[in-house]
Amino acid sequence: MDKIRAAVIGIGNIGTAHSNAISLGEVPGMELIVLCDCDEERLEAAGARFPGRRLCQDAREVFCDPEVDAVIIATPHPFHAELAMQALEHGKHVLVEKPIDIRISKARALCEVAKRSDRVFAIMLNQRTDPIFRKAREIVRSGQLGALKRSIWIITNWYRTQHYYDSGTWRATWAGEGGGVLLNQAPHNLDLWQWIVGMPTSVRGFCEIAKYHHIEVEDEATIMTRYENGATGLFITTTGEYPGTNRLEISGECGKLVIENGTLTHWRLSENERNIREHSDRNFANIPYEIETFKPETGGDGHTGILRNFTDAILHGSKLISPGEDGCNELMLSNAAYLSQWEGNREISLATDLDQFDALLDEKVQSSRGIKEAKTAIPSGQYSERWQVKW
Repeated sequence: MDKIRAAVIGIGNIGTAHSNAISLGEVPGMELIVLCDCDEERLEAAGARFPGRRLCQDAREVFCDPEVDAVIIATPHPFHAELAMQALEHGKHVLVEKPIDIRISKARALCEVAKRSDRVFAIMLNQRTDPIFRKAREIVRSGQLGALKRSIWIITNWYRTQHYYDSGTWRATWAGEGGGVLLNQAPHNLDLWQWIVGMPTSVRGFCEIAKYHHIEVEDEATIMTRYENGATGLFITTTGEYPGTNRLEISGECGKLVIENGTLTHWRLSENERNIREHSDRNFANIPYEIETFKPETGGDGHTGILRNFTDAILHGSKLISPGEDGCNELMLSNAAYLSQWEGNREISLATDLDQFDALLDEKVQSSRGIKEAKTAIPSGQYSERWQVKW
């Protein structure tokens, strides 16, 4: 095989942008042959934009099509896992948009299907291509910071207007989207956070419903975490603050990292702080350190980088930047934060408590106003600035 024949399921903003990138030849080795969407008007517009491609309104036709090698799933969140499982079971390679789903139970079921399959399964965690986050992961995972003490990410520059929330039929409802800022904007940051420092053992969440917008889901959230070694973490995000902040600070026994304004600053201690603390004969000590900075010229290849990597994994066996199974980690964090909020902000153990999540989410879905009416919007086909890392 020298060419991957791909179908895009869900021709909204991001699905159209992926289709455009493939059609323009920005993903060598991949060819777009099918477009699928249940919205007839949107599908017709996509057909006019991308002539010569087959159009269908039923995803099952895509899964049964022997000419389709891979599918890119860009539907609303609640359909991600279900469609991905069907695609894998029909022998298709799968790239699913973030989040992997809205329920960790469905995400885990999908990963079990993927394990039994010999197909490539990836998720669109495009900010993993950014050199600044890759550098931070390298420093932390290599042990240069020593044991983790604390991490704090203030990511409050995901600003959105009421017009944004009113622009899509599925947005900002429990039935249509499955959550708010933690499910739509912050999955990138939750993923990067755990990708760099690792997964915590427990989570406590404070999720503010409709604090700034007329919506039924959260537009502000604060997550507190504990790690196996006793370290703690804090994650703060919102779509209702401007200009907002994007600052990640990670503290360890051998120094600290700060990522802000597109620059990574590394304070590297000359000696492990624990040694000084336990053995110094002084009340106070100034530990010598060096400061190193890293400021990449670009923010990485973004969405097209993940598309290219997915294609190369199928054609050449390349290692995935964002394996589909990794999508479970950030979803586990947001599910735990919601569960904590619904149960009086109690501390949620990631090992035992999440089995209760589905029943409580079902209650939210049943009381949801459902999919609200909105005029079909024709996507631009470009990767929006709002999807990029902002400082």
